[in-house]
Amino acid sequence: MNDGSKTIPGDTRGTAAAARPLGPVNRRIMAMWMGWGSRVLPFADVATDDLPLSRLLRLSLIQVSVGVSLVLLVGTLNRVMIVELNVPATLVGVMLALPLLFAPFRALIGFRSDTHQSALGWRRIPFIFRGTMLQFGGLAMMPFALLVLAGAGQSGSAPAWIGQLSAGIAFLLVGAGVHITQTVGLALATDQAPESAQPNVVGLMYSMLLIGMIVSALLFGAVLADFSHGRLIQVIQATAVITFALNFAALWKQEARQPNRPAPTGRSFAQAWALYAAQPHAIRRLVAVALGTLAFSMEDILLEPYGGQILGLGVGETTWLTATFAGGGLIGFALASRILSRGFDPFRMAVIGAVIGVPAFAMVIVAAPLQGVALFVIGVAAIGFGGGLFGHGTLTATMHFAPKDQIGLALGSWGAAQATAAGLGAALGGLLRDIGHPAGMTLPWPPAATGYVTVYAIEIVLLLVTLATMWPLLRVRRA
Repeated sequence: MNDGSKTIPGDTRGTAAAARPLGPVNRRIMAMWMGWGSRVLPFADVATDDLPLSRLLRLSLIQVSVGVSLVLLVGTLNRVMIVELNVPATLVGVMLALPLLFAPFRALIGFRSDTHQSALGWRRIPFIFRGTMLQFGGLAMMPFALLVLAGAGQSGSAPAWIGQLSAGIAFLLVGAGVHITQTVGLALATDQAPESAQPNVVGLMYSMLLIGMIVSALLFGAVLADFSHGRLIQVIQATAVITFALNFAALWKQEARQPNRPAPTGRSFAQAWALYAAQPHAIRRLVAVALGTLAFSMEDILLEPYGGQILGLGVGETTWLTATFAGGGLIGFALASRILSRGFDPFRMAVIGAVIGVPAFAMVIVAAPLQGVALFVIGVAAIGFGGGLFGHGTLTATMHFAPKDQIGLALGSWGAAQATAAGLGAALGGLLRDIGHPAGMTLPWPPAATGYVTVYAIEIVLLLVTLATMWPLLRVRRA
């Protein structure tokens, strides 16, 4: 088998030892795989001699662990706290937005990972390890915080603020760990990939993120179909162990040790940021990322409660919505990677994603008065698809315009804008959902849906503003 990679399938001039185990049918299958497999399968041509696909897939396990944590927090726990534990959506939105406090530091983390010099000769791995431990600690703490939240107000129970504070700290730790591992993990992958393969590397990394979201959403939905507090705690504890194991496997022998690495340039973070921000349209790109992410993320904590409260779906069924959303995003990333690898303008790809988001949110709004579950599911998948195109386009553009010695800073800046907007979107979404219940008005949908519809309408407006912001970028690219 080891020599098979050196012999062209179907070539009778190969050695007898290499050709003998393969029959005519197997040779034809292998020839077909080698001939068109790399053209059809997403990301099949991303591997190089220095960066084999197996190593790149193992590195992408970091993104899988991030996807598992995001589904648990944004998908499952927000629905459980709002519907089963009767926690106000505003408080849930604030908890999910707490990682926002850490998000602006992603640029600093990326800069530090660019210039870090450890005694072992690593730059990126120490940061990923610290992020993993923060992520594990938050998940380990979370079940006890939820126990206190569930028992708040009962005789002999702890005050409600203790549960709220504990849950907030747990959410903050998990969010901080996710920010660190995701930012530095992308920088590590970019270090090892040639520039021509970077769009496919981005697509592979975020596709693995979405695969992790899909698989974990399906598993969470199956396990929590017969919901109980004890089962929820078991799910959280298992998630803590799984994320630690995935990140440990991903880091094994990924970054070469260079104890004699050249000293950094000596620039401070402020100087490095000023140099990066001085690039043409750098700030406009970050503003467009923030606006588009805000538009695609305000519904993050509302899709499952919307399905449960307005359309009458159960916990298991609404968890499938997260898988549907991630599936649309996965298709978007795979398609964007294939097109961008051929030289397509990443800004134009981002614009196409924003355009798709407008009718997608409209379908979700119309599902309320029609009680159309199928229309709602299609809209959720389209939101994920448009968000995938937008995210891939903006991230690929960021990588293309990043100076060679500022990869971490550029990716961290993109991540800071994206994560900050996502956190604000979660908080604003929960707040607007709670206050959007006007009295004495005749509406074409159930009164309880008014808050949700308000959020989705605002997201449509934000997408239009995003398109206006990105229009000058398209004109510059054409010129």
